[in-house]
Amino acid sequence: MNIDLLDLRDKYIEVDISGGSFHKGILIDSGLDIVVIYDCRNNTFLYIPFVHIQQLKEVLISEDTIYDPPSEKPITSDSISYRKILMSAKGLFVEVYVTGNKSIHGYLTSIMNDYFVFHSHAYKTMYISMNHVKWLIPYPPNTTPYSLENQKLPGKPVSATLSRSFEEQLKKLENQLIIIDGGYHEEKIGFLQKVHNNKMILITAKGEKIYRNLEHIKTIQLP
Repeated sequence: MNIDLLDLRDKYIEVDISGGSFHKGILIDSGLDIVVIYDCRNNTFLYIPFVHIQQLKEVLISEDTIYDPPSEKPITSDSISYRKILMSAKGLFVEVYVTGNKSIHGYLTSIMNDYFVFHSHAYKTMYISMNHVKWLIPYPPNTTPYSLENQKLPGKPVSATLSRSFEEQLKKLENQLIIIDGGYHEEKIGFLQKVHNNKMILITAKGEKIYRNLEHIKTIQLP
């Protein structure tokens, strides 16, 4: 437990996250770079990387409010850290929030140096920068995506050789059509021409050449 948060452990707190998001719950655990809170209203555990937390504070609740967090957490680790939580979450059905107004649902399949590979039944294989994950919520055991039966679930993505870094992995996608951050803007869908020195050149549908800073790219997927 990070000594800075000892006084808040087992307290009902409010977490202010970059981008204007707020979460309330009981502080269950914390490490140097992650906190775990239990959202009593939704009966979920949230794993929140500390880099995106603006502030935490205890909030008062009415005396007749009863909360009793489950004794077992869905993700366990000998010592809590962001990377160890990701490693422990491999193979679990989880919700990940990165950007925009929607979360993505699926499975972590590989954890690399600064990104992880995520298999979503809606978006297929995605490469997600660790630096931009706002929170992760594991689903209860035996939960399947969209309540699909196991025999109806798509097969696991074909394994491929992965690079250790996000930039090196994106170099493998050169000369392909890619979607950045879910493609909510037309300038985030295009032909990946080149990746070099933490930048990329993307050719949009209109033929515009866009230079992008990889530090601000959150997710990459192929159409």
